[in-house]
Amino acid sequence: MREIRYIRAITEALREEMARDASVFLIGEDIGVPGGSFSATRGLLEEFGERRVKDTPISESAIVGLALGAATQGLRPVVEIMFMDFLAVCMDQIVNQVAKMRSMSGGQYQVPMVIRTPCGGGLNAGPQHSQCLESWFCHIPGLKVVMPATPYDVKGLLKASIREDNPVLFVENKALYELAGQIPEEDYIVPVGKADVKRKGLHVTVVAVSRMVHQSLEAADSLAKEGIEIEVIDLRTVSPLDKETILRSVEKTSKLVIAHEAVKAFGIGAEVAAMVCEERIDCLDGPIMRVGAPYTPIPYNIEKAYLPDSGDVITAVKKVLAY
Repeated sequence: MREIRYIRAITEALREEMARDASVFLIGEDIGVPGGSFSATRGLLEEFGERRVKDTPISESAIVGLALGAATQGLRPVVEIMFMDFLAVCMDQIVNQVAKMRSMSGGQYQVPMVIRTPCGGGLNAGPQHSQCLESWFCHIPGLKVVMPATPYDVKGLLKASIREDNPVLFVENKALYELAGQIPEEDYIVPVGKADVKRKGLHVTVVAVSRMVHQSLEAADSLAKEGIEIEVIDLRTVSPLDKETILRSVEKTSKLVIAHEAVKAFGIGAEVAAMVCEERIDCLDGPIMRVGAPYTPIPYNIEKAYLPDSGDVITAVKKVLAY
């Protein structure tokens, strides 16, 4: 095992998959000489050349449309969209073309493409560069949505996503880019669609995603001092949802909290809560609590107060235990 930062784990995954498979190429704005807005593609232009690391004009719809065409013709494009907020610009291509192509062609076309994009706060970048919009895309049949929280998971899931024959929206939280963690020396993948129990516990299940996994683990450390042991599940993939891992935990704890950085209203927390109520309501010993951001655009100047954190998870856990 060796220690690596989250952002460099992404670079390694891209490099290894490009070396393994000549059909893999990168496309996006400033991904060549600059190495991308957050340096995820640093050094890859020099290593693989302009045919496989394609800098583009500022046109997100054109980027995704070109990648879709390439994917249907046997290539495996990895698109970088500079900020998740900018997915709104290429929404038609993603929702009506990329997600529908395999179904509308009766399976004649596969769409093996990945769209990488950073989400979330942490840079005081304001309401147009800090959103978590994963729930938009979880609602679209034909797309898979992945949100890794650790260097180990981001590398393994990105490699697995590139090898998928279906389109994957790969969402990276900006606040995690400098996070360091252990990964193995040898080649590995993390299966798309499989959650991970990051900490075992008996009293409350906390289902978390992306940055909120770490906030939940921090909350678990604090609660353990009070004799409260929470089980922290990292979804890793939010669509498709790993129902079995969630339900198995709820059967054990009878309590559920769901934590995500996106606004609480209409988020993936609501979907998880509904699924548990439909399939295991008899196991629940109290109401399901959700932790998320307020239902307002993320403010530039008080971002820290706006973003959910470990304190919010602790409050939700204690509310659930009070019933």
